[in-house]
Amino acid sequence: MNKKPKKTYSSSVHPRPLRDLYPETQPYSQGYLRVDDIHTLYWEQCGNPDGVPILFVHGGPGGGIAPHHRRFFDPEHYRIILFDQRGAGRSQPLACTDNNTLSHLVNDIELLRAHFKIPQWHVFGGSWGSTLAIAYAIKHPSQCISLILRGIFLLQDYEVEWFMTGMKYIFPEAWDAFARGKTTSTEIFDEYYNDLSSNDHAIALTAALQWCCYESACASFIPARDILVNENARESALAMARLEAHYFKHGQLNGEESLLGQIDKIRHIPAIIIQGRYDIICPIETAHRLHLAWPEADYVIVPDGGHSASDPPIRSRLIEATDHAKYMR
Repeated sequence: MNKKPKKTYSSSVHPRPLRDLYPETQPYSQGYLRVDDIHTLYWEQCGNPDGVPILFVHGGPGGGIAPHHRRFFDPEHYRIILFDQRGAGRSQPLACTDNNTLSHLVNDIELLRAHFKIPQWHVFGGSWGSTLAIAYAIKHPSQCISLILRGIFLLQDYEVEWFMTGMKYIFPEAWDAFARGKTTSTEIFDEYYNDLSSNDHAIALTAALQWCCYESACASFIPARDILVNENARESALAMARLEAHYFKHGQLNGEESLLGQIDKIRHIPAIIIQGRYDIICPIETAHRLHLAWPEADYVIVPDGGHSASDPPIRSRLIEATDHAKYMR
């Protein structure tokens, strides 16, 4: 197949008024789907029940969905489906790593699609959500109308190494608190993995809060600290840190397993890659590699964007992308 490269678009700073989120919307249906003997997923639908289906795939792993995630989509046009992945959010059991692999999560998305009797849908995912969205599309390309991808993460060894030690060059004070006096990525990771896996809840929760404070400090131009004061958020922090460590240890996609080596399976799917120039959690190098492997996809570099979808420049480009996807069939 001949490649027809699309132009890389690096938008100028605030070339037009920044788009705000769509108004708050409430689910018109919500429920739970049992996917195996261990896991039950929480799901919700909002927007237009007769609209074009679009699936929101959250980050993490273990991040879970939140009400503002519904607001990236025009509720009059889209049938918006959101769900909490295994071990995350309101899915049960929380923070469970058993039967929790990328393959399980891909199969869960297909079970949701069958449950809702949806022939095809748009898939929207950021950070870890971009990993899962790409993996799903590779396995089920005919079910995807388009892909909207943000803050690209492909679960490769160099990305894990960057998270464990590379971010110290940008956020040294946050890394000092995170590293607990250790110096190498192996030392730091092994201690966190052991603590996060501990049966002592206090030990696991302390490690999770340190892990998530580090990640939060590096994720946005305006860091969020609510994990320190909100009890529910503290338990969600445990889910996120434990699942991230679990995937870092057991789920890396290197060599023949790399998603980059399977792009031919989805090259024909309309897609847009939106990447913040100053994304510290998922640095632009990975998005650049994806762009080189998949030049047919639109590639938007946001020059004043970080990692968080809530950063106004990133938020605005995502909303523009979902509006543009209305015209795809």
